[in-house]
Amino acid sequence: MPYDSPTHHNVLYLSHGGGPMPLLGDAGHRDMVDTLKRIIEEMLKKPAAVIVVSAHWETDVASVTHSPSPPLIYDYYGFLEAAYRIAYPAPGAPALAEEICRRVNEAGYDCVTDDRRGFDHGMFVPLKIMYPDADIPCVQLSLVRGLDPEKHIRIGEALRGLGYDNLLVIGSGFSFHNMEAFFSPSPERTEKNDAFRSWLIRTCSDAALPETERRRRLVHWEEAPFARYCHPRAEHLLPLHVCYGMAGRACRDVFTPVIFGVAAATFLW
Repeated sequence: MPYDSPTHHNVLYLSHGGGPMPLLGDAGHRDMVDTLKRIIEEMLKKPAAVIVVSAHWETDVASVTHSPSPPLIYDYYGFLEAAYRIAYPAPGAPALAEEICRRVNEAGYDCVTDDRRGFDHGMFVPLKIMYPDADIPCVQLSLVRGLDPEKHIRIGEALRGLGYDNLLVIGSGFSFHNMEAFFSPSPERTEKNDAFRSWLIRTCSDAALPETERRRRLVHWEEAPFARYCHPRAEHLLPLHVCYGMAGRACRDVFTPVIFGVAAATFLW
């Protein structure tokens, strides 16, 4: 059903955990799994379609999956065989992909459809937890190489007028993604992650912040405390920028799961 207001979309930035581990019963991901299930209860209504911006797909220009039946991409290694037998046969949504491309192109950014690209684990891991029946049409939208934060906010803004009611947009990343520090627990890691996460939570949730200031903080996220410690590369953060561009306001809920011993942040608009 077409509509004019972006408030008809649910927009979710989530921390998606380590590879397939949330689907393999890993105890360190139990809080994440429980959090995603709580979010489903809050949203109440099953979405008509899902757009996922995954940290695990970067292209020269914005790209959107266009296949009616995308395969899965097992883009991880070193796990038991069960990790490579995970199934999530969600249908694609070619018409939605074409509409995304049209709107991003109209906003002044190149965007193409991709008939061969499948769904990576940034998509199928959280969605298998949230909607295990795999019956919701889905597309993935890539990040753009160069990882320019303002560009990704503008891409999100271009999607506000999508003519689909009850659409769920997911930015699938992680609020902390220093992999060297991830597997070396220390008081320093906790202190630096807590400082950055507090800044991020205020940025995304404080309704008293003017939108110009919220947007400025996200564009200049490297000014946040310990920003580059928490994100040596920005690919796990920038799905958040697309989500904010889509929503254009403070989030309505903040969730703080502990994932594999790391305090994370997830935001729902």
